[in-house]
Amino acid sequence: MDAERPLLADGARVAGLDEVGRGAWAGPLTVGAVMLDAADVPAGLRDSKRLTPARRTVLAERLAEGAMIGIGEVEVAELDRIGLAAALHLAARRAVAALPIRPDAVLIDGTVDLLAGSGLVTRCLVGGDDRSASIAAASISAKVHRDRRMVAAAEDHPPYGFARHKGYPSAAHRAALADHGPCVLHRQSWRPIRALTAQQPSLPGTTPAPSSAAAEG
Repeated sequence: MDAERPLLADGARVAGLDEVGRGAWAGPLTVGAVMLDAADVPAGLRDSKRLTPARRTVLAERLAEGAMIGIGEVEVAELDRIGLAAALHLAARRAVAALPIRPDAVLIDGTVDLLAGSGLVTRCLVGGDDRSASIAAASISAKVHRDRRMVAAAEDHPPYGFARHKGYPSAAHRAALADHGPCVLHRQSWRPIRALTAQQPSLPGTTPAPSSAAAEG
């Protein structure tokens, strides 16, 4: 809790904030906000990408028992409509709004203040999920939440293998797009999706990539 300590010493209620799904080709953009109990911080909190899926799940369940968690999401259609930058800010605001109480200060992973104009005290930390327990907790909570959604989505969209790659680029994902075109969970405005699928027919119930959408990713 080193990054949180000066704020906590001033009596501030501190949350950590981190996003997952920024680089995915399919599925929602998800932001987690977590307020830890300084007297009950789970051991082993770190960047979710550096944890095994099993360890992430254990920590997420532990956090659900003792921390305050808010999850904010922007679904694919909305993300395509407003673009990635706006979606990141919107999901961050939704995550903080979903917390049981409003924090006084928020530690944010990265260099961009996703809560600018919110009235909250914010601090951006490069590599924050390895420097702040609250940010690491947010990373883990958001990652496990989004992964579970993508595993569930795989049952409705079996050709794409979402349970394996969670919507991120992979050889299997590229091959599925080349064979089947995009489904409703694919980010139609993403340049790679358009490039891979512009000439491909779509499966029944899917939508073809538009020819003139704002490119992201």
